[in-house]
Amino acid sequence: MNDRRTHSFKELNLLPVWRQKSNHSERDAQSQEESSSVLYSAEDNQSIEESDQAAWLRLKQAVTDCFRCQLSETRTHTVFGVGDENADWLFIGEGPGAKEDETGEPFVGQAGKLLDKMLAAIRLKRGDNVYITNIVKCRPPGNRNPSLNEARQCEPYLMSQIELIKPKLIVALGKVAAQNLLKCDDSISSLRGKVHHFSDIPLIVTYHPAYLLRSLPEKAKAWKDLCFANATMQSLE
Repeated sequence: MNDRRTHSFKELNLLPVWRQKSNHSERDAQSQEESSSVLYSAEDNQSIEESDQAAWLRLKQAVTDCFRCQLSETRTHTVFGVGDENADWLFIGEGPGAKEDETGEPFVGQAGKLLDKMLAAIRLKRGDNVYITNIVKCRPPGNRNPSLNEARQCEPYLMSQIELIKPKLIVALGKVAAQNLLKCDDSISSLRGKVHHFSDIPLIVTYHPAYLLRSLPEKAKAWKDLCFANATMQSLE
């Protein structure tokens, strides 16, 4: 973890859990003063590892209770994420839309239906070895792109999700997700068709389903991206 991410975790009192998926240590029962103390508490330089279930519950509550940026002022619901919490596949979009804000679940409505079809095309389905989340957990008003500051305020939550899931492959859905994860301002066309890495996790970039609904000819390119992601996953197994 780089210095900036470490600083973000310390700021929220969110420190990472680095463990194999099969490691389910017992949680040391300790009360926490802040709901944002999610994954580890440290005393005398000794880390206390929580069980996966407890860590997820605490992380979800921290997101629900979050008021770190202005998006909290206009949200109806936070949109944490959905799916298999031990998934090999992690799909990350940019942020919730109106339907997501209403339901509290990512990728619903027409964009969500298209994402489900994209998953089915490579023999995947929501909730089965797949986890879906976003860069930010609250809807930007008017479905605008999240600002850099908004993304940074939400980053510790996303990092915690990634470290709990420990996916084999990340698929960034759209330019906003790709640029935030890869810390770049490159165009999506220049990022597609390559295996990038988030920490040591392979990362593939493709178009956001909402964009594909507006730009139907790009669906063929998205299909190529999915085939590339599937081939990359097979090479990892």
